[in-house]
Amino acid sequence: MSPLSARLSLGFACIGHAFMHVLTALYLTVVLGLERDWAMSYDELIRLWTVGSLMIGLGAPIAGWLGDRWSDAKMMVVFFLLTGAGSIAAGFAGGTTALAVGLAVLGLGGSIFHPVGMSWVIKNATNRGRALGVMGIFGSVGIAGAAIVAGGLTELINWRAAFIVPGVVCMAAGFVLLACIATGLVTDRERDAKPQPGTNRADAVRAFLVLSVTMVCAGLIFQSTMTAMPKWFGERMTGLVGEGTLGVGGLVTLVYLFASGSQFVGGMLSDRYPLKRVYVGCLAIQIPLLLIASSFAGLPLLMVAALVVFTQSLQIPAETMLLARYTPARHRGLAFGAKFVLSFGVAPLGVQLVALAYGWSTDFWWLFVMLAGFAATAVLAATLLPREAPAAPAVPAVPVVAPPLAASAVSAE
Repeated sequence: MSPLSARLSLGFACIGHAFMHVLTALYLTVVLGLERDWAMSYDELIRLWTVGSLMIGLGAPIAGWLGDRWSDAKMMVVFFLLTGAGSIAAGFAGGTTALAVGLAVLGLGGSIFHPVGMSWVIKNATNRGRALGVMGIFGSVGIAGAAIVAGGLTELINWRAAFIVPGVVCMAAGFVLLACIATGLVTDRERDAKPQPGTNRADAVRAFLVLSVTMVCAGLIFQSTMTAMPKWFGERMTGLVGEGTLGVGGLVTLVYLFASGSQFVGGMLSDRYPLKRVYVGCLAIQIPLLLIASSFAGLPLLMVAALVVFTQSLQIPAETMLLARYTPARHRGLAFGAKFVLSFGVAPLGVQLVALAYGWSTDFWWLFVMLAGFAATAVLAATLLPREAPAAPAVPAVPVVAPPLAASAVSAE
């Protein structure tokens, strides 16, 4: 594989990460405009995202399996096109059923990115923590951009434009990647640029069981916080932003922009220090922040929320590298798919948790107490990870040209 192909692969992975989080988070702010336009309650409308959020998790293993056996690059094309199409369909929805279907297609497209995109990056990177951290910055900027894009387009045009415009741009990126593949600028890599150290089966099973617990807990914390934040800010910061979606979206954007560098910091730590130590520490610092999060309003709330989100993303590079370390390269996409079944598959539970906690008291105090409990559970589980083996020396990788887009997936050897 040429250095240009490796750089383009990382570049499209970064762009894809941003689009994935922009499009899958649009509805969390758009729903505030729909409350007004459709005269429905927040808890009724937010439930329309349940199936879409579920698809993000359920589609991940299939996407990862296809990436392993067909082509990471071609699956990324499918990601851009399907996610954009789902967003456009949601924008043209005429009622709750059509909107739920469009959101489901959007979620299915979004399910492709993490198992395929992360495998793609790990295959091409020699400094994996740094590469994952750079990609993480784009993801955080995507989450941040979703709120301001959704809020701005809803206020300036309407809620439909908030879905259609980003969807069209996402599909355009997919066609650009397709052209790069067709001209040979982007190709698939068969072997890792930096080989993984060996591990035994017992440690691999133990690590995956432990990570299954931590990823479920981290997924619930992340998804619940992201779901609740626009409503949380809308109620606790009315004196700062008024009642429109643009102001609320702007504050959510500030929070995620502040947190955008957290994965880069976590990646650099993961390249320099033992992964287990980094992972446990990053999970532990979330507990006190979640316990105090619901106690603030106004500017102090903005500061605490920014720290909460920063710490939620800090452990992601270490988690990804731990999973890669204990997974054979030929099954890595499938393993990442399983990861995102767990971390994104719990998104519907997060949505329901937010609706339930808000329904109890029209506040989010109970929500953050429960999330602190999940963080404590994750810390206890992470201490059970196996000790780490030393890294293996790098060896040259063999370039392999990606198969045609129309080709079907080949069977495993």
